[in-house]
Amino acid sequence: MKALQLTRWKASPELVELDEPELGPGQVVVRIGGAGACHSDLHLLHDFDEGMLPFDPPFTLGHENAGWVHAIGEGVSWLEVGQPVAVYGPWGCGWCKRCRLGMENYCERQGEIGVFGGGLGLDGGMAPLMLVPSSRLLVPLDTLDPVDAAPLTDAGLTPYHAIKRSLHLLEPGSTAVVIGIGGLGHLGVQILRALTAARIIAVDTRDEALRLASESGADHTVTPGADAADQIRDLTRGRGADVVLDVVGSDDTLSLATAVSRPLGHVTLVGIAGGSIPFSFFSQPYEVSLATTYWGSITELMEVIALAEAGHLRPHVTRFSLDEAPAVYEKLAAGEIAGRAVVSPTGS
Repeated sequence: MKALQLTRWKASPELVELDEPELGPGQVVVRIGGAGACHSDLHLLHDFDEGMLPFDPPFTLGHENAGWVHAIGEGVSWLEVGQPVAVYGPWGCGWCKRCRLGMENYCERQGEIGVFGGGLGLDGGMAPLMLVPSSRLLVPLDTLDPVDAAPLTDAGLTPYHAIKRSLHLLEPGSTAVVIGIGGLGHLGVQILRALTAARIIAVDTRDEALRLASESGADHTVTPGADAADQIRDLTRGRGADVVLDVVGSDDTLSLATAVSRPLGHVTLVGIAGGSIPFSFFSQPYEVSLATTYWGSITELMEVIALAEAGHLRPHVTRFSLDEAPAVYEKLAAGEIAGRAVVSPTGS
């Protein structure tokens, strides 16, 4: 079968021919309907040398995946062939306390495992068939098309987790700021609109992204610049933002995030652009909490899927064939993708 692989560090992905995956006990092969192209893949392609991560190429890309059960290993009794499913992305040991709580994104034995999941050290979903090592990593779908469900497994789950930890701050009259309206950011705006009565302010450099933010439920849009912080403070009547979600993570966006935060607020860093900010007693308003998050739990993925199936979330998807997949990352790097690019290896 044809697959899009990272064959070596600091190289563009290549289409290669692979054997179909071999099924073992407890495992499931999923026929992929959609595999999201994530901006973090660009860092995976271009930022690492041998030895910097606990795994090395080659492996098939694609860590946002959904499709249909193709084959079931011995001992798997709750799934049926043809059943639509989403694939939970972070794969832990399955047995430590965090994993047993459904938080495999924070597996206590991740260092021993040496890989992060499918598309992150192991073969991911940019191929017609994907081997999932355990049925515990699958979430059934009801009404969702796998092409629409695929982005929810990361681009939906990651901001959902970041927002959920701050929900107690997002009461009526509060303000949430989302910096970066790409794959994660436009779904973050929709999640805020679905779960809260907060005023939502979206920040991005691109006019198309700001239009998408408005369509997704943002009350106001702001273009970064010298007066961006003043604009946001004016929109909040001088109080600042209760929650800031930085989906970019550069020096400039982190500086803006802390500048517009309100005392007792949360600034959550999701983007991995490599930026940093100084931290001292007076570098941000009093009792502002700075945090990073990584993905979310499988129970939170179930909640994200339930929101989407109830009509509250709808990823803005541009669909590509597997043959077009190498060019997708070029478009992503050039900022030419609005919302999420999804590769459909099976074409249906």
